[in-house]
Amino acid sequence: MPLGAARFGLLGGVADLGKLELIETQTITSSTPSMIFSDIQESTYNVHFLTFHNFKPTANNPRLVLRFFESGVEESGSVYQYALQLGRSSGTFSEAKSTGNTNIHLGGNQDNAGQDISNGYIYIYNAGDSSKYTFTTQQITEIYFSGSAYQMYFGSGVLPQTSTVDEIKLFTTTDNIAKLTASLYGIKES
Repeated sequence: MPLGAARFGLLGGVADLGKLELIETQTITSSTPSMIFSDIQESTYNVHFLTFHNFKPTANNPRLVLRFFESGVEESGSVYQYALQLGRSSGTFSEAKSTGNTNIHLGGNQDNAGQDISNGYIYIYNAGDSSKYTFTTQQITEIYFSGSAYQMYFGSGVLPQTSTVDEIKLFTTTDNIAKLTASLYGIKES
């Protein structure tokens, strides 16, 4: 078999690199403060993929955010950094950013409790590597039914501390989560 075929994994026994392996799926269907993935298998996977859909808050104006646990301790200090580009269906763009926040933002404030919807995905890098920062890249879409508006966010975030991240928390900034389904995957490297 040609060498090129071997590079694409066409030979038997070649590792299936890049394969998504489901770690856990969770669903919230009534008012709950947060969703925590407590077994992220950080020693197995260097890259995680977290996808969520149907996020609805219980009140107006909360946003979905992410926070990490380091060796079982929730990092809630103003240490997170993020930058997001916002694009609106009206054709306008803006930026949201922080160099000292208590979480990483995953989109904007929801305007209409129980009706507006957010969906998105987040890549999480280096969670289990205590010699590197844990950082994210994310893309989120939002639908605002009250104003028939649509918008998207893309950007990244970082926990600028060398530590072992072993849990991931999703929650809102001001209220509870009414609905949310999220799945955490590990990306196979070898």
